[in-house]
Amino acid sequence: MSVLIPGETCWRRERAARAAFLIDTEAYFTAAFEAMISAERSIHLLGWGFDPRTRLFPDGFDGPNDPDEVGHILIELARQRPDLDVRVLIWHSALPISASQEFFPHRARRWFRNTGVKFRLDDSVPFGACHHQKVLVIDDKVAFCGGGDISVDRWDTPAHLEEDQRRIMPRQECHDPRHEVMMVVDGPAAAALGELSRQRWRHATGEVIAPPAPTEADPWPNHIPAHLTDVDVGIARTFPAWRGEPAVEEIRHQTIAAIRAAREIIYLENQYFTAPPVAEALAERLAEPDGPEVVLISTGRSPSWFDQLTMDRARTTMIWRLTAADVFGRFRAFYPVTSGGLKIIVHSKVMVIDDELARVGSANLNNRSGGFDTECDLTVLAQKPEDRLAIAAFRDRLVGHFMAVTGDAVSKARADHGGLCAAIDALNRDGRLTPLKPRKMSALGEFIAAYHIGDPANVGDSWLLGRRREKVYAEARKLADERAQALLTKPRSP
Repeated sequence: MSVLIPGETCWRRERAARAAFLIDTEAYFTAAFEAMISAERSIHLLGWGFDPRTRLFPDGFDGPNDPDEVGHILIELARQRPDLDVRVLIWHSALPISASQEFFPHRARRWFRNTGVKFRLDDSVPFGACHHQKVLVIDDKVAFCGGGDISVDRWDTPAHLEEDQRRIMPRQECHDPRHEVMMVVDGPAAAALGELSRQRWRHATGEVIAPPAPTEADPWPNHIPAHLTDVDVGIARTFPAWRGEPAVEEIRHQTIAAIRAAREIIYLENQYFTAPPVAEALAERLAEPDGPEVVLISTGRSPSWFDQLTMDRARTTMIWRLTAADVFGRFRAFYPVTSGGLKIIVHSKVMVIDDELARVGSANLNNRSGGFDTECDLTVLAQKPEDRLAIAAFRDRLVGHFMAVTGDAVSKARADHGGLCAAIDALNRDGRLTPLKPRKMSALGEFIAAYHIGDPANVGDSWLLGRRREKVYAEARKLADERAQALLTKPRSP
């Protein structure tokens, strides 16, 4: 599977001696803490949102100036190690977005004032777009990338309990269960993400940062085993065309290429599913008699009213499209719930293709993640038999944890029942994975879905609804035409 082409479907293809998948934020926060306290040269964080009050080890009790709050941890590290370069670069969100969050990112400037932590807000995107990359780099030697921000409403465990006092927020209320996935890498792949963070800092502030000096220390978290070793990592990005800079749409191109290369299983976890080109590429594969299975796991209902108004309605159209294309019964779409039926927020952005490719990052399966916001994803390709086992185990563990079964149980069920869809059907006895079905929409809902309100594909159509609808569906039609032409020219067997 050759879908990592630098300059087309990825920015760089770099080696990592170790790579690991972190399922849910308890694992990420613990690993991030271990890496940060081992830092000798630099800690650089990019985020969509950030709250310095975020507790990395919540115990259900909160008070002022908790020592496990990330803000205090960063300040203390900078105080103890004056040569440590600690930088936090967060999207300068618009007021309506900030007001919907637990903590205004702007207030963090006051939190870090007169400390060794350099905190900046980044507004270097077009109006309406956002910086959505989530990257943490330690000494250019270890780097994290995925869907999770360091914020007070993110922490959870793979158990996704109905009630968990550790999901407590500063005002003593508990947030809903939430699913996140991150990837951690080292070596040249981590150094490349360090370069990415420095480029963002320079673009946002004008300040040029030199790479950190080499160090012998290894900040890899001690408790995290490497799931893959000596593996190529593709770094793919999205940047909008802005202020003379060309658009970068590597993630969008990689998504389509990976779907087309799939043989047996396309597994997707994503907060959103609204991009017609992606839906059309999946529909083409479902229409093939011997095509792959497609399993999508998303949130039952978006937590914000704006996403309910826009993204949820557009997703209904995409689900209708795939349901209609599923003539061979190989499509499943689910939303997960707890043991008591409480909806779990799926915020992860994961794609696993067969046992060959695994991608974890910040990009959603919507239009704006393909060309309007900034994004960063990491993709690993299997090159050895043990890589294939690790990728398959990662996917099976993800599927299984939603149903409160092990990844090994999913693997066995796949073998016993002949595929991932059949395995889920057999194991999902408690209904923890609930079918995600299209909803009937009002005329307003149909208008919002048709014109992708709140979900532009690029800068050019961000304010032109007619052009937006034309552009996103034109790309989908182009994919369909290319597929039809390929079928017409394919040699027929005698």
